[in-house]
Amino acid sequence: MQKKLYIPLILFLALALTFFVQLQRNAGGEDIKALESALIGKPVPTRPLQDLFAQQQYDQQLFAQGKPILLNVWATWCPTCYAEHQYLNQLADEGITIIGLNYKDNRKKAIDWLKQLKNPYQAVLVDETGSFGLDLGVYGAPETFIIDGQGIIHYRHTGDINAQVWQQKLQPIYQQLFTEQK
Repeated sequence: MQKKLYIPLILFLALALTFFVQLQRNAGGEDIKALESALIGKPVPTRPLQDLFAQQQYDQQLFAQGKPILLNVWATWCPTCYAEHQYLNQLADEGITIIGLNYKDNRKKAIDWLKQLKNPYQAVLVDETGSFGLDLGVYGAPETFIIDGQGIIHYRHTGDINAQVWQQKLQPIYQQLFTEQK
């Protein structure tokens, strides 16, 4: 009878400890969305990639354009992707090069979505199985990578991109890479 009382108590204490540790991390200013990537400082993984709209195949040269680019992982099933899409269109209108990676999605839905909401991407890559996302270490959508002109990954952001995220986190890195590559 005593053992039955200990199991819920142990579970409660474990959950309380986990909650307390997370609160301490947040209070210390640690960004809970910041996920380290083993690929920072390394080239984009090598893999032939298919275009969403055509049968065209891309290789790693797509990521080495001589100027920084954003690689945005998105899907039609992702409500946060929908929320960030308008801002991505704004960035594209400002001349920011964005490549889209349609992640674990239905091709027809993705094409219809981009036709309806406007396409901010210079190219849209298909990753129906999630294998390229796995190579990148993607946890879900949306995620955005900043890649320099030689195809080296410099930063990974999980979550949506909005004006605040762009101005405070991504733009300084993007701008530094842009300046260095001139």
